[in-house]
Amino acid sequence: MPHPKGGYKLKDGTRVPGTTTIIGRFKESGGLLYWACEQGKAIERGEISSLYDKRYEAAEAGTLAHSIVEAHINGEGWDISLYPQEIQDQATQAFEAYLTWERMTKLEIIEQEMELVSETYRFGGCPDAIGKIDGKLCMVDWKTSNSVYQDYLIQLAAYKQLWEENYPGRPLEGFHLCRFSKTSGDFAHHYYSELDDAWEQFKLFRKAYDLDRKLKKRV
Repeated sequence: MPHPKGGYKLKDGTRVPGTTTIIGRFKESGGLLYWACEQGKAIERGEISSLYDKRYEAAEAGTLAHSIVEAHINGEGWDISLYPQEIQDQATQAFEAYLTWERMTKLEIIEQEMELVSETYRFGGCPDAIGKIDGKLCMVDWKTSNSVYQDYLIQLAAYKQLWEENYPGRPLEGFHLCRFSKTSGDFAHHYYSELDDAWEQFKLFRKAYDLDRKLKKRV
């Protein structure tokens, strides 16, 4: 997902933090700690030689599937021949599953990766896509992970604010989260009709982010 080279800025030129920066500051680290613990055990068993040995290998199938979908949406070609056959097969299977969902829903992509800024809440972000399903405008987001995490929902809720603040006459009706498994490339679709609680959480994060910066200046 691209980000502005100069960062997100308000109309008066003031720089503001991005959505992922705000959420990342308060992100729950339990999953990362568990992963590091499991990697440590694997090192002790002699299965891998360093902490990151399998991290990128495991992500290949899902990441590749994600890349193919992006190329498909943009009308671009893709070449996966340099990847191991197993990874190719997994990514292709995931892509075909995505295509089945896309055909069933008759998804139409309206906008992609827009750099948006909220003057009201003073933050920026870049949603993956705005689409239309059954004549209704919705948000579509692609993730590569082995599960759905709370911060995904908080991020989507923040993106909704960005979109509707900049396009008040084009309200969104629902969120579609398309997830590709890191380890196998499996595809899963998750739909949320509303994310009001997630938006309330983001507003707390936004306020805490400024307070956190003030506190850092005092230590």
